[in-house]
Amino acid sequence: MVRKDWCKLLGWSEEHLEELRNAGYAYVRQGKYDIAMPFFEALNVLDRDSAYDAQTLGAILLELNQPSKAVRYLDKALKLDADHTPTLLNLTKAFFMLGKVEEAVRLCKILKNDPNPGVSNLAEALLLAYT
Repeated sequence: MVRKDWCKLLGWSEEHLEELRNAGYAYVRQGKYDIAMPFFEALNVLDRDSAYDAQTLGAILLELNQPSKAVRYLDKALKLDADHTPTLLNLTKAFFMLGKVEEAVRLCKILKNDPNPGVSNLAEALLLAYT
C-alpha cells in the first residue's frame, strides 16, 4: 500500500503543521482536551514521524479516560523516540488505568531512577498510589 503524503497533496509546509500544533496545544493548556484531540489526530496523519504529536495525542486520550487508545499512540511515539521519559510515564499511567499493574510497576521502577526529578517523583507517586 502506498503511503499518501497529505501535506504535499494539500500544499502544506512545516509552518502550517506548526500552526496546527500550536492551536491544538493552546487547547491542551486550557484543559480543553476534547477540542484539542482532533488537532492532534490530524497531525498524526499529516506528520506521521512526529513523536511529539503521537505522545501528545496519547496524553490527551489519557485525560479523556481512553487508556486503550492512548497506548496505541504512546507506543507509536516510543517507536519514533524510544528514550522519551514523559511518554514512558504516560504509558505507565495507561497501564495502571487498564489494570496492567505488573507492567506499570516494572516501568515505574525504571522511571523512579530517572535523573529528572519531575519524572522520578511522579513514578514514585504512582508506585505509592497503585501498590
